[in-house]
Amino acid sequence: MDLELLLPGEADVLVRGLRSFPLREMGSEGWNQQHENLEKLNMQAILDATVSQGEPIQELLVTHGKIPTLVEELIAVEMWKQKVFPVLCKVEDFKPQNTFPIYMVVHHEASIINLLETVFFHKEVCESAEDTILDLVDYCHRKLTLLVARTGRGGPHEEEGPQDGTPMQELQKQAELMEFEISLKALSVLRYITDCVDSLSLSILSRMLSTHNLPCLLVELLEHSPWSRREGSKLQRFEGGHWQTVTPPEQQKLSKLDGQVWIALYNLLLSPEARARYCLTSFAKGQLLKLRAFLTDTLLDQLPNLADLKSFLAHLALVETQAPKKELVLEQIPEIWERLEQENRGKWQAIAKHQLRHVFNPSEQDLRLQARRWAETYRLDVLEAVAPERPRCAYCNAEASKRCSRCQNEWYCCRECQVKHWEKHGKACVLAAQGGKAK
Repeated sequence: MDLELLLPGEADVLVRGLRSFPLREMGSEGWNQQHENLEKLNMQAILDATVSQGEPIQELLVTHGKIPTLVEELIAVEMWKQKVFPVLCKVEDFKPQNTFPIYMVVHHEASIINLLETVFFHKEVCESAEDTILDLVDYCHRKLTLLVARTGRGGPHEEEGPQDGTPMQELQKQAELMEFEISLKALSVLRYITDCVDSLSLSILSRMLSTHNLPCLLVELLEHSPWSRREGSKLQRFEGGHWQTVTPPEQQKLSKLDGQVWIALYNLLLSPEARARYCLTSFAKGQLLKLRAFLTDTLLDQLPNLADLKSFLAHLALVETQAPKKELVLEQIPEIWERLEQENRGKWQAIAKHQLRHVFNPSEQDLRLQARRWAETYRLDVLEAVAPERPRCAYCNAEASKRCSRCQNEWYCCRECQVKHWEKHGKACVLAAQGGKAK
């Protein structure tokens, strides 16, 4: 496949231009331009990885020292979603005709974590994050804690029919589903960080093993498997952005997410540096020994290295536990979240008010211009190469084969669903079509 979204010179310019934005400027014209640039870099990075033709995006991010910028932007938009987005949702007289400008900010976190997941596979990327790796570890811990909190809920349900809420209520539902997907991406990023465990600083190891006790958190994830659920007699797994029914022959096959947890556990428990730092208290021992029930012959056939973990657990069952260590460690503290909170504390309402007036209330002409830029960014040939799964009907979520002839963006399984969905889709469709003609 010979498919390029960006020429090498273009990618270099886009990477060089990456910068951090204040929370107040999220959704602004300059911010939107960077969001579009990030999406292009994201899609190009996935294309590079898919066709195995080198990793120019990853190399550029390392060369220009932009991984710390991405981590700061990731945490900034996470804070915006927690502190400013709820304020926007509570404003009674704010009833935007088009919520897409707000959606782009909500989606920004997913864009960045997706790019980080693609490039963090390479150890030099982890090293180039420098001190922000602490902030990224804390970020991943927050997301995994959210996943554990979903125990018994099996993740959010995708909407499978008409939605009667206001546009802002629908946006909140989309944000919830997106939060679940972001947390799953964070799990993969954390696993890639653990691949570098022998070269991480003592502060980062201490943060992972002592402050957050990540091995025990990972055991809880394996126990509850929030990316799996039962629908009647059927087992479903969350893969490729939606829930998929797993056929009985496939049920013994290790899912990608379960595999990420096992590899992270292997790295944190068996690497020499981590073993020397991890305090095996009676609580930790009890949690880790739960893993023995999962280490079946079928699993070991798929991940043979876990035989070493099985031996470690057999030894752990026989040894005495340790009292919590009280070592004096000069520890680095993650600073991005704390700094952003200090800069914006008490200003959340003012930021929301400013964005309501100047950012999230665009004119028809502004929306048309933005629609044209979206159409240029999300090229259909590239999107189909990046996400080769069969498209889903925008109305009923069934597998779809027909695309909206006007805007070419939405998919439907039949004419009836397209007609029923028009009330919701119509305005965005007209804007997208007009944006395409305006080229």
